[in-house]
Amino acid sequence: MTKQIRQLDRVVIRFAGDSGDGMQLTGDRFTSETAQLGNDISTLPNFPAEIRAPAGTLPGVSSFQVHFADYDILTPGDAPNVLVAMNPAALKANLADLPRGADIIVNTDEFTRRNLAKVGYATSPLDDDSLDGYAVHPVALTSMTIGALAEHDVSKKDAERAKNMFALGLLSWMYSRPYESTLRFLERKFAARPELVAANVAAFRAGWNFGETTEDFSVRYEVKPAKMLPGTYRNITGNAALSLGLVAAGVRSGLPVFLGAYPITPASDILHELSKHKKFGVVTMQAEDEIAAVGAALGASYGGSLGVTTTSGPGVALKSETISLAVALELPLVIVDVQRAGPSTGMPTKTEQADLNMALYGRHGEAPVAVIAPKSPSDCFHAALEAARIALTYRTPVILLSDNYVANGSEPWLLPDVESLPDLRVEFATKPNGEDGTTFLPYLRDPQTLARPWAVPGTAGLEHRIGGLEKADKTGDISYDPDNHDFMVRTRAARIETIPVPAVEVEDPDGDARVLVLGWGSTYGPIGAACRGLRQRGHSVAQAHLRHLAPMPANLGEVLARYDKVVVPEMNLGQLAHVIRAKYLVDAIGYNQVRGLPFTAAELETMLEEVLKNV
Repeated sequence: MTKQIRQLDRVVIRFAGDSGDGMQLTGDRFTSETAQLGNDISTLPNFPAEIRAPAGTLPGVSSFQVHFADYDILTPGDAPNVLVAMNPAALKANLADLPRGADIIVNTDEFTRRNLAKVGYATSPLDDDSLDGYAVHPVALTSMTIGALAEHDVSKKDAERAKNMFALGLLSWMYSRPYESTLRFLERKFAARPELVAANVAAFRAGWNFGETTEDFSVRYEVKPAKMLPGTYRNITGNAALSLGLVAAGVRSGLPVFLGAYPITPASDILHELSKHKKFGVVTMQAEDEIAAVGAALGASYGGSLGVTTTSGPGVALKSETISLAVALELPLVIVDVQRAGPSTGMPTKTEQADLNMALYGRHGEAPVAVIAPKSPSDCFHAALEAARIALTYRTPVILLSDNYVANGSEPWLLPDVESLPDLRVEFATKPNGEDGTTFLPYLRDPQTLARPWAVPGTAGLEHRIGGLEKADKTGDISYDPDNHDFMVRTRAARIETIPVPAVEVEDPDGDARVLVLGWGSTYGPIGAACRGLRQRGHSVAQAHLRHLAPMPANLGEVLARYDKVVVPEMNLGQLAHVIRAKYLVDAIGYNQVRGLPFTAAELETMLEEVLKNV
């Protein structure tokens, strides 16, 4: 049967099911296939904090959304065009996000009376008129998978588990995705059990063949490759990109990279990734707790390495005393905070931007540090390099504020030319620097950077005092002198405030916008998509985005003064907006949300349209 092929410019698909249904793996494989085809992609994994939440319940639903297109996209998409629902809970949890007319592929085998009752369905939505506004495709995924594997030497349980591969095969056929990489992946994943390789490959092919032969799917779709800059690309998550950025920082500085980390969601993948790169001089240590992790990292920096520690909000709170010690010692240290929803344990697998105040001010005493934030998964690579550059050049702790949205999301990453990356080499102190030629002054500063010398322990003649008590200017001796303390506090602050960072750039195509939308971190994509939508409808709106939050770009005050209104969308209760008001005396309009989910472009577009009406 010859089926019609229809061209589309973009599609948003969401795979949803129980935590044990393999939705993250299914979504990841579909994304990899899509990346190989050359589409631009953006993904949004969404899963419960529990390792295995109660099966068939709403809290146990795990989903993976992928947006792919033949043009440049900025977000994982506001609403799915296609929902793959592996059970009633997955359908109920995600139905409200679907626009009318969307395709729903449901695993009918799981719509049992018991499973329906678990989520409050009195009757099956497949049997009443509640889904009349959607294109529903009932597919007996579980039983068809078991039937396809009847001749294979696997248990019924293992056969049932392969239903996600059946679904992946069906969707791969439906959207004309290549599948060779998935078959190779299955061979690697189950290499120790050849029977599982054969079973999962057979399930995938059964799903593909079902799409080819069933009358329920009469149309296949194609999304052509996007026009992108020439070069070699790979699909990458934010945590993986950040890890490779730290590896590159080690190579470009010529220093060993030491990671001291305690596992914590959603930062643990950085530890996992960096542990694979020992050949590049990377040393990883899984510490017994957060305090030990940052202490080891600071010790590594004292010994001449690039010290790094990774965590999330709760861990930053525990590390704060040692970060203050690093401020007093004036040593390089990179602290990666992959933000999650709080306070306390909060919602570990959900996203938020609520650690900005803690990054800027969350230490005792006057203890300023540099703060930067990546805007997208691939930007995590460059943000990590920038964090390392500032830490090494200015001998300061740097907090890198990622978040769960960019850390676990993925997009195409253009592999850079290594030689084009910044030169991060540093000069260690090797001889006395006092006027008499025999004295070493550990706090004699570089007049350009205000950084003190970095002397590796054991260097002859450069012995000096170390510790958290206040240091005397130049000599580093313990000092309780009031004037010296005032001078040292102000000098440490000036060292951060005078770091030269790139000017903030403004996207204002018409040059006549009266409203500026200012963002930071992962709000870049939703804000950019919302501004695009408004401009396409004839509105004039400007967008600016901050990567450097401490210090802020020197031209930011002048930029803010150009506009009648400044709107600051944040996934917190207005932390950047408060800073902008205090520092620049601008009555910034905050738009705030703390739902554990990123903004949608549509909601920002609606909000900004109201602001534009009142200018």
